[in-house]
Amino acid sequence: MKRYIDPAAKKIAINPNIITIIGLLVSLVAAYQLSQGDLLGGALLILLSGFFDVVDGAVARNHGRRTKFGGILDSTVDRFADAFIIIGVIAGGYVNWIWGVLALHASLSVSYVRARAEVDGVKCDVGVAERAERLMILVLGAFLAYFLKTDLIMTLAVLVVLILGYFTVAQRLYHSYRQLN
Repeated sequence: MKRYIDPAAKKIAINPNIITIIGLLVSLVAAYQLSQGDLLGGALLILLSGFFDVVDGAVARNHGRRTKFGGILDSTVDRFADAFIIIGVIAGGYVNWIWGVLALHASLSVSYVRARAEVDGVKCDVGVAERAERLMILVLGAFLAYFLKTDLIMTLAVLVVLILGYFTVAQRLYHSYRQLN
C-alpha cells in the first residue's frame, strides 16, 4: 500500500498534523451520520477518515516532518475517532448501549496495553484486532446492514469488535508477560 500512497503524499504540501485533525473531523461527521441512521454515509466517512489516517503519516515521512508530537497527536486522535464512531453506532440505536460501551472499552484497552507495554520496552503490535481490523469490521457491518436492510448485522459487528478487542488485549498481555518474564 505504501507504494501507492507515497507518490501522492510527496505531492501534498500540508502539515501532517492538519491532515490528522481533518481525519478526526471526518470521523466525527461519520459518527453523526451513524447516529442519524445513515449506515452507508457513516461507513463511507469511516473509510475516508481511515484514508486521512494513512495519508498523514505518509506526508510526514515523505516531507521529513515526522515528530514525536505528531505521533502523540495521531495516537490520541485515533482514540477519539474510535470513540466517536462507536458512540455514533450506539446513538443510532444499532446496538444495546452496554454492548457498545464494552466494544468502546475493548478498543481503547487494545491501544492502552500496547502503549503501556512499550513504556517498558516491549514491542507489542500483536493481536487479531488492531485498529484497522476493528474499523473494517464496523464498515463491513454497516455496508451489509444497509444493503440487507437489517440492523442486526450492525449489532453483530459491534459484538465481534467487542470479542476480538478483548481477545487482542489478552494476546497483548500474554505477549508482554512472555517478553518481561
